This record gives sequence, structure tokens and C-alpha cells, in this order.
Amino acid sequence: MSDWELKDPWFLLLLLLVPLVYRLAGRATSLLQFSSLQLLQGTSRSLRQRLASLPAVLLSAAVVLLVIATARPRSPQSETRVSRNGIAIMMIVDQSSSMNARDLVEDDQSVNRLDVVKEVFLDFVYGNEGAAGQGRPDDLVGIVTFAGYADSVCPLTLDHGNLRSIVAQMQIVSEQSEDGTALGDGLGLGVERLRRSRAKSRVAILLTDGVENAGVISAIKAAELAAENDIRVYCIGAGTNGIAPVPVRSLFGGVQLVGQPVEIDEKTLQEIADRTGGRYFRAENRESLAEIYSEIDRLERTEVSELRYLQYREHFAGFVMSGMMLIAVAAALSGSVFRRLP
Repeated sequence: MSDWELKDPWFLLLLLLVPLVYRLAGRATSLLQFSSLQLLQGTSRSLRQRLASLPAVLLSAAVVLLVIATARPRSPQSETRVSRNGIAIMMIVDQSSSMNARDLVEDDQSVNRLDVVKEVFLDFVYGNEGAAGQGRPDDLVGIVTFAGYADSVCPLTLDHGNLRSIVAQMQIVSEQSEDGTALGDGLGLGVERLRRSRAKSRVAILLTDGVENAGVISAIKAAELAAENDIRVYCIGAGTNGIAPVPVRSLFGGVQLVGQPVEIDEKTLQEIADRTGGRYFRAENRESLAEIYSEIDRLERTEVSELRYLQYREHFAGFVMSGMMLIAVAAALSGSVFRRLP
């Protein structure tokens, strides 16, 4: 109860009336007159006589509880953010089949590109040991994924706990009909989500490991839309250019790593960055990817202004209930066990 407080403490002045209540409630009144009580002197008092003032005590305690309830005891429950003026960041991630290549972690070919991207991205958002930045607790963060089609899997949000759950569910496309690299559609959808945000600064981080070969809108057209809406786009080319180990099912049912040609359209990514005032980065392993996010973290920092208010938990109801119970008990005792003759 150390963090409790009273909203209207001046009501406690009513506690000065408690002695008067006790005196009035304990005053003995009788219509019968006795000439002398001398015969009763020297006799021992019964338990009932010793507790004769109990109803008055209970009634006085009830008044104390009701006065405290009137003063509105409460405790701060939580601090709620009403508004923030941070950055809106949309992560646009390639989840085509080529993201299954195993070349970003040198000593562990069981980890594919997408798993590394997800891990580093969460480090960027949460600031895990500062490897990929200091964290973005004050920023709206959202996610758009793309392969053959683009999908907004997480809107811009401050609920980074829910964001973590969504990132954990991101997977490489399994159906060939959904495969491809719709770079322009992914960027275009991310720009549309950012365009609606009222954040002071709006940023898109576009990560891919391939060449645009699907979609309705071209990547350059999407970049023009970003530039028109003052949205900077940081582009990341992930993985090696040339031959990368990719898991392939063998004729005997197992899975083996086979070197397959991969290509990153660095020219298009560089042009997107140039048109929007962003930068292009090249990530050939997990460490360089973390350094890229750390660099973006340093580039995109702004002063955060926010409005907060406290939510309180009210406790007056418990005091009122307790007070009413004591009044009921006092009335019951006065009318039964401690009833006085008229």
C-alpha cells in the first residue's frame, strides 16, 4: 500500500466526528428509574457487560472506513501512452524461395537467409545488446512481405510484443504459384501504409536477395511514389552474388545442399535509394547485416515527444462495503445480545 494515495484527502477532516459518534452510540438511555444501584456494587461484571460498548466501537470504525472511502483511496495502475512523435518504420521483406539459401551464417548451414533476417530485425527493434542498434521502443514499426505477391502482415504499431509474434510466423513461400520477386508491389504496399501515418519521419527498409520478376507495379515506379510522399527507402541486398548453397530434395527422399546461381539486382536497389534519399547496403553475412541495421539506427533518430496519463485503480468500494458490514453487525448486536431495556 506504499503507492496508495487519496484523491480528496481533505475529507479526512470528518474523522474529527468519530469521538462524537462513539459517545452518542455508547450513551446509556433508559426510561426506568432506580432509587439506588448500591446492591449491584461489588459484583463481578459479566462478559456481556464488558463488551457492552462493542456496538459503539463497530459503529465508530464504520464511520472511519466510510470517511476514508469518501477521500477516494487509489493506486496508480499503469502509465498509458496517448501519442508519440517518433518514426514510422516499415520493414519490407523478401520471402521468396531464394531466401532459403544458407550463406549468411558461415559455420551453420542449417540457418536460411530469412531466419537470419528475422533475428537481426528483432535485434534492431528491441536493441538486443546494441548489435543492430539501440532499439526502437518509441517508433511505429510494421511489416510487409513479398514473393510473387505482396502482403501487409503487420500494420504500423507500438505493440512490439505482437510484432515479435508475427515475425516468428513469417515463412518462405512453399507453393510454386506464389513464388517470385514482386519487388515493386512490396515497396508500393509499404509506401501506401506509411503514407497514411502521421509520424514526423517515415522510413522503409527494403530487403531482397533477388531480381524483380513479378508483380503489377515496377520497383522504380514505387520508388517515385515514395519520393512524392517524403518516404526514405533504405535498400539491403542480402546474400552472395553468384553461387549459394540451397537445400534440394534428392531422388531418395532426403535433403542436400546444392550450389545454385543467385543474383541481386543491385542497380535497381541503388536507384531506389537514390530517388528517395535513402542508401543502399550490401549484406553478405549476419554480421554485416547487423552492422547495416545499426547504421540505419544511427541515421534515423529523432527527438520523441509524447503525452502520458496515469490510470488509477480505485479502492473506495472495499472501504464502503466494510463500513456497511460493520454498521449491520453493530445494529444486529444492539438489537439482540447487547439490547438494553427501555
